[in-house]
Amino acid sequence: MLEIRPVSEGDRAQWLALWAGYLRFYRQHLPAQVTEATFGRLIDANAPLHGLIAARAGTLVGFVNFQFHPTTWSLGQLCYLEDLYVDPAARGGGVGRALIRAVYAEADRVEAASVYWLTQEFNADGRALYDTLARRTSFIRYER
Repeated sequence: MLEIRPVSEGDRAQWLALWAGYLRFYRQHLPAQVTEATFGRLIDANAPLHGLIAARAGTLVGFVNFQFHPTTWSLGQLCYLEDLYVDPAARGGGVGRALIRAVYAEADRVEAASVYWLTQEFNADGRALYDTLARRTSFIRYER
């Protein structure tokens, strides 16, 4: 049975292992202080960053991080799904879908106008899932 719930301090060790896998997948290296600050924000009820984890029999198998923000295109907020990761051993079992649906439920709860996210072009497995849950837009991202 899959449990989706907010991340808590007791999840730190397992979350860090999943986070390391996520960073490897996206070929990123972050200073330890950034990882620690991120985890701290996720467990702080007053922080704008929210985190949910997926667990099976007490073992974390995935996480999703998201935040709400105002927009010029709606009176409601938007929900940015910033990070989503499922342990490779748990992929194909509905974990990613359950995590995204949990974010949708949170967005509906606060009456967010929309949920959106980005992914890498090379993330074919993720994109196959995303295509069943959301509409791909024509926006191209630029950054400095």
